[in-house]
Amino acid sequence: MSGDASPKKEVGEAPPSAVVPPKRSKVSPERTLAEPRGPALPSPTPPIFTRKMRNAAVGTGCDIRLKVTVCGDPQPSLYWYHNDELLNMENQEYGGLWIRDCKPGDAGLYTCIANNHLGEARSSAVLAVLDLGEGEPHVVGSGQGVCHRASQQEKHGSFEK
Repeated sequence: MSGDASPKKEVGEAPPSAVVPPKRSKVSPERTLAEPRGPALPSPTPPIFTRKMRNAAVGTGCDIRLKVTVCGDPQPSLYWYHNDELLNMENQEYGGLWIRDCKPGDAGLYTCIANNHLGEARSSAVLAVLDLGEGEPHVVGSGQGVCHRASQQEKHGSFEK
């Protein structure tokens, strides 16, 4: 067998296959990517209202909560206004404005302004305060209302147009 020019195969080496590609390195050192550190962080975004305030009406002496839902990164700061006058938000929860023992002077335009360093968004609604007399209290419009009249049972309502 002196005329055999084919290369000799090592014992245990498989012949090359036309179907299976040869094995290669998965990642070269130049293409190594940094390992992600925890869950993917959202990119910063300006504020946007996902639930806007809606017009509402409430009886005198009742409580109502005006509510918004806002998204943004970083979390936007919220500023509430009644007829263009900044309201004190002490003891209020994020995204809501409780108006207690409503009087005719509480009626008007309410605006919530959300802002972060990327921008600003606004949502406004009109609140009507109705004198319903001594009859059964009603809450109409959007929002959550509770009536606290000493002579009547507590009423809850949540309505949307």
